[in-house]
Amino acid sequence: MEFQHEAIFCIVNDGYSDAVMEAAKKHGARGGTVISARGTAPKDAEKFFGITVQPEKEIVMILVPSACKEEIMHALYKEVGLDSAGQGIAFALPVDGVVGLTENN
Repeated sequence: MEFQHEAIFCIVNDGYSDAVMEAAKKHGARGGTVISARGTAPKDAEKFFGITVQPEKEIVMILVPSACKEEIMHALYKEVGLDSAGQGIAFALPVDGVVGLTENN
C-alpha cells in the first residue's frame, strides 16, 4: 500500500522545536504542531540536590507528503543535531487518511 502522507514525530529537549520546524520548512514542510512533554528518567537519573530531574521535552508533529519525508528526516538528523547522542529522536509513520487539507496546504 502506498501512502500519500507521512507523520514525522521529532522529540527534542525543550526549546529546540523552532530549530526542528525551521529545518523541516526549508525542506518542504508547511507547518507542524508542538506538544510539551516530560521525559521518563531511568533509575539512575541525574539528581539535583537529591531531587530527580526529569527533562522537559517537546514533541513536534509534522504532516508531510511522502515524497518529502526522507529529505526532511535527513535535515533533522544533520541540521538539528540528531546525529549527536542525547539530542533527540525522529521517526515517521505512514498516514492512511487525511481530512481538512486544502490544495494550498
